[in-house]
Amino acid sequence: MQLRELTAADAAATAAIEADVFAGETPWSRDVFLVEFAHPYTFYVGAFDDGELVGYAGLAKLGPADDPEFEVHTIAVARGHQRRGIGRVLMDQLVHAADMHDGQMFLEVRTDNTAALALYVSYGFIEIGVRKGYYQPTGADAYTMMRASLSERAEREHVDGSDAAQEGRGA
Repeated sequence: MQLRELTAADAAATAAIEADVFAGETPWSRDVFLVEFAHPYTFYVGAFDDGELVGYAGLAKLGPADDPEFEVHTIAVARGHQRRGIGRVLMDQLVHAADMHDGQMFLEVRTDNTAALALYVSYGFIEIGVRKGYYQPTGADAYTMMRASLSERAEREHVDGSDAAQEGRGA
């Protein structure tokens, strides 16, 4: 498997996977992906198997440059390639980008998408809200999830470690 940033030449293949994986919702078209790929504050990465796009993920950098936050716009793996760890490899790229800028990450995910929920929780995402009827036209609900920034996670580990050390000394 090879990873690389997606370009305009990948928009049709990305839209084809999107149409299949998100059938019944409102999948993004080739033209939407062209706009997303061209935006200066988005990063889209694709996973390729023998030159064929088999998965993709997109991230937007938002807010001030010195205190950004990141929003996962999309992540999908072609049906014939699911359950092979490709989603995790793609997610690794997104969290690495956010961690390089010490930014929090946000995303929405269907409340019934147990595989995606498990993946996000494994990266430290927590549920912070529910968006009723978020996915159209089905009206499915979405969880809004957040992952703390690298510095916030380090501070939490430091505090948790200090608490554990205090408990170990009988304080």
